[in-house]
Amino acid sequence: MFAARQPDDAPIHGAMYVDGAWQTAANASLIPVENPANEAVIGHVAEGTVADADGAIAAAKAAFPAWAARPAVERAGYVTALADAIDADADRLAALVTMEQGKPITQARGEIGAASTFLRYAAAQARRIQGDIVTSDSPSEEIHIRRHPIGVVAGLTAWNYPAALAARKLGPALVAGNTFILLSHEVTPFSGLAIAELADRIGLPKGVFNVLTGRGPVVGKRLVEHPDTGLITMTGSTRAGREICRAAADELKVVRLELGGKAPFIVMEDADIDAAVAAAVTARYTNCGQVCTCNERMYLHDKIADEFLEKFVAQSRGLSIGDPMGEVDLGPKVSGVEVTKVAQIVARGVDAGAQVLLQGGTLTDGPYAKGHWVAPTVMEVTDNASPLIQEEIFGPVVAAKRVSGFDEAVALANDTSFGLSAYMFTQNAKYIAQTPYALKFGEIYLNRSNGEAVQGFHTGWGHSGLGGEDGQYGFDAYLRKQTTYLNWG
Repeated sequence: MFAARQPDDAPIHGAMYVDGAWQTAANASLIPVENPANEAVIGHVAEGTVADADGAIAAAKAAFPAWAARPAVERAGYVTALADAIDADADRLAALVTMEQGKPITQARGEIGAASTFLRYAAAQARRIQGDIVTSDSPSEEIHIRRHPIGVVAGLTAWNYPAALAARKLGPALVAGNTFILLSHEVTPFSGLAIAELADRIGLPKGVFNVLTGRGPVVGKRLVEHPDTGLITMTGSTRAGREICRAAADELKVVRLELGGKAPFIVMEDADIDAAVAAAVTARYTNCGQVCTCNERMYLHDKIADEFLEKFVAQSRGLSIGDPMGEVDLGPKVSGVEVTKVAQIVARGVDAGAQVLLQGGTLTDGPYAKGHWVAPTVMEVTDNASPLIQEEIFGPVVAAKRVSGFDEAVALANDTSFGLSAYMFTQNAKYIAQTPYALKFGEIYLNRSNGEAVQGFHTGWGHSGLGGEDGQYGFDAYLRKQTTYLNWG
């Protein structure tokens, strides 16, 4: 069994951060939090209630007028100070992410760096909140369009990047003048609580940032339904996104959702095969495949398929899996439920005719007797209807399918309800020019692996979401527009 070392000062407590103070929940129930590398319970967090959600909403609502009235650069100063505090505490925070989520410590350090970068980019937007003056039909009138904060923002985050996703939403919300309530996912709650500790340390005004723990169907549902939350921003599954849309419908509130993905990885006959293989390995196995933009299905031109698969399988086989606090390529899956889900998809894929090229599968023996371990698994299919092609796996399993050309690859890639990310490897100028028009996805990686830029725009089409995050377009989502017809005649 892996020791999966944990930091000595992990914030293992049952309090939530509301109105600038640590408060116990309305009831005494606690949720155990597990280390996925060894199944040890590392602590407990409060199982929040509707009353706790109501208290956080009341605090955020009360704090909003004064916070919105501050100059944007002043609000940005607090966000920058929070980024500084995260950088200063990066080693502890990275160890905390690894302890509760399971990603290798090297990747956890990258997540903490991303959290800081998200905050700093948001802070830089403070002097870029702009409006417009539009010519009127009247000779004595101007039409002014201004941007205003929305009010109380509720952020619901996923367990795969608990620190980065919180910062991705928190930074722009605060700089835009909103107050913020984070529901820190019950599987990985300590990262959100740790950010709250740092926010308290830098003196962020009370009520501006609140962190709740608890279960989505209770606390999350209340945050979504409450009439005083103006914007719901959520990263998670398509199923959860549908439920949020339904719950938010009565109040007609703004909803922005970043949901699941089933990214196609297309490699054409003229591609740089070594570069494509390296990118495909990174895009499939980072965070044990628990990334919404992961390489989920590969479409390989007949002329290069054998070479690509030989190299891809070899590199997949060579990846190390083990104690995530060490120098390894893959840590555990986040939970036993997730391991079971992956195993079931693989089994149904085999039943549907998939050929196993690399049998990794669930690991349960020796050092893997405890924890949630899945080794890299590579399969080949002939039918695009295979569960391996159509269902989001979110684990270190990938299926490949051979194609005869660009048109077939694109048609098969688009044969999905998801539309988050897609990959294309080619040196053909015609293919490169056609790709953004041909692929029906919100984010396309041409001749590179995954990883969004903070100044870009991370957005999904179809069942992959509504709205988006990052860049100027993502920042604008935390503001609403007001039109004034200014008449002096």
